[in-house]
Amino acid sequence: MATVLMLTARKTRLCGIALAMAFYVALMCGCGGKLVSAGNGGFGGGGGSGGSPDFSISANVSTLSVTSGSQQSVTLTATALDGFSGTISVAVSGLPAGVTASALSFSLVPGTPQQVSLTAAASAPASTSTVQFVATSGTISHTASVSVTVKLAMTPSSVDVVTYHYDVARDGLNASETTLTPSNVNASSFGLLMTLPVDGLVDGQPLYLSNLTAGGTQRNVVYAVTENDSVYAFDADTGAQIWKTSVLGANETTSGDHGCGQITPEIGITSTPVIDRSAGPHGAIFVVGMSLDQSGAYHQRLHALDVTTGTELANSPAEIKASYPGTGDGSSGGNVIFDPGQYAERAGLLLLNGVVYMGFTSHCDSEPYTGWLMGYNELTLAQASVLNLTPNGSEGSIWMAGAGLAADSSGYIYFLDANGTFDPTLNASGFPSSGDFGNGFLKVSTAGGTLAVADYFEPNNTVNESAEDLDFGSGGALLLPDLTDASGAVHHLAVGAGKDQNIYVVNRDSMGKFNAQNNNAIYQEITGAIGGVWSMPAYFNNAVYYGAVGDTLKAFPITNARLATSAGFASTNSFPYPGTTPAISASGTTNGIVWAVENSSPAVLHAFNATNLQELYNSNQAANNRDQFGNGNKFITPVVVNGKVYVGTPSAVAVFGLLP
Repeated sequence: MATVLMLTARKTRLCGIALAMAFYVALMCGCGGKLVSAGNGGFGGGGGSGGSPDFSISANVSTLSVTSGSQQSVTLTATALDGFSGTISVAVSGLPAGVTASALSFSLVPGTPQQVSLTAAASAPASTSTVQFVATSGTISHTASVSVTVKLAMTPSSVDVVTYHYDVARDGLNASETTLTPSNVNASSFGLLMTLPVDGLVDGQPLYLSNLTAGGTQRNVVYAVTENDSVYAFDADTGAQIWKTSVLGANETTSGDHGCGQITPEIGITSTPVIDRSAGPHGAIFVVGMSLDQSGAYHQRLHALDVTTGTELANSPAEIKASYPGTGDGSSGGNVIFDPGQYAERAGLLLLNGVVYMGFTSHCDSEPYTGWLMGYNELTLAQASVLNLTPNGSEGSIWMAGAGLAADSSGYIYFLDANGTFDPTLNASGFPSSGDFGNGFLKVSTAGGTLAVADYFEPNNTVNESAEDLDFGSGGALLLPDLTDASGAVHHLAVGAGKDQNIYVVNRDSMGKFNAQNNNAIYQEITGAIGGVWSMPAYFNNAVYYGAVGDTLKAFPITNARLATSAGFASTNSFPYPGTTPAISASGTTNGIVWAVENSSPAVLHAFNATNLQELYNSNQAANNRDQFGNGNKFITPVVVNGKVYVGTPSAVAVFGLLP
């Protein structure tokens, strides 16, 4: 009994000791097995759970997407445990670049939800980060995490680039660029954002689709082709690869360079593809690939790939084969035969009235070869039409430094072909008597599904130019918009230039044909105003921009429907071989920027004010080589769209834009 009394006395002194001890004392006191509570004086109890005071914190979501230029909210809730009644402080960390929170620190009351707004700036780059909400009270700390993804806004003004130099006129102008302006394109705010690695040279110009659902996500997509016979689709804003497709057949390789340094060290997909967003279930990208099989046979094939997955569409691929009546190089039995190993498809593809048109060039001047133009139905991939430009002669292939075949709204195709046979003896219609059009500025009709030369221009010294390899065919043709002279007459003109350092402006309604005495029948000839051209020009605000070899970038203003005979303004720097093919971005007729790539080591991207060709930016300006993107690539044309510039390189696509 004395023992019990002593324990009872100790029970009085144990008030406030741990619940386990109180429970033990109660049992020793014979209290009917009832728990003697320690109360709720801050030590827990909490209805008898037996824990220390604590709390939990939770977010209403574990993942959250916020579009650039918009706002989303996260709701946080704290729950008291074991009688917790303290104050909770919350700190926010790990926000994605360009995202701000309505508060970076705040107090949280248990049982009362607290909303935190996350706002992504319009310039916020696409990214994903884990945002942490760290809640603390005294020595107690708990964290709620939310994965926040920033997606770029898809704007109604977004544009597509589905063909070489933006359109079939090949004017090189994107007049819907509202992000990049002369005021923000400088080394402080503009530069290299990323490079998209690929498996070979990117000789074809990149193409672009906006607001496309690919890989389960709506996004902007940039497409690139390589000489390793690969086609890539990348998210144009994050750089994520969406798909990659090889167009090589089973056990095939790419072609070697045939001992010619023009396309080397391998030949796969050289030309710029073309996209039809309405073809197939989701849209189609058409590419021509060259390959070599195990038996040593060469192949040229036209492929139609789904733009969202890269898979071959119905009837794809189609083997490219052709013959044409004639006795010229490579003929047999009265027909010239297309030998796929003797050619490369270099000129940018043209999609016109449901037909994909392509032109073939030689490997250097390695005969036998002639000039081929072909059309394939875009749905069936069946051959629709064939034209040989030198069927009774030789050479006359289509080079144009990779420039695309041009076309007008009446269905005529325009291009320059290279040195080759021309028949100076003309028939009654003024056409060469044997049908050979080497070294010509050609207009080809597509009427009735048949290809035929409808008109042409040949310089009076064309035979000598071909013999001396000073031909037209090294440059591309540009169709000018309708121009009105002082008398009110409207002119339909096209411009082209090649190795002879002359600019030729032709009237597309009457090109001038051939006169051995002079070139008086041509609309306009500007002699010696530029260097040799292995590129093509661009057009903006009544001016034509040329970047010849070893020459500055020059702008030739147009007045009364005629080009100035000398440059109105020029860049201070010059461009080595092959010169440069400029692209122009503008918002309507304002904020014009001329973009040009210098084929050097390292390559240089230049941006010039279109009004005076004063340099705004070049990729060598930033410190520590920040914007350098590798060695030059002679064929490439920059693509400017939706605030970014895409440049093909020997191993990647470089992406430039406003810096985050």
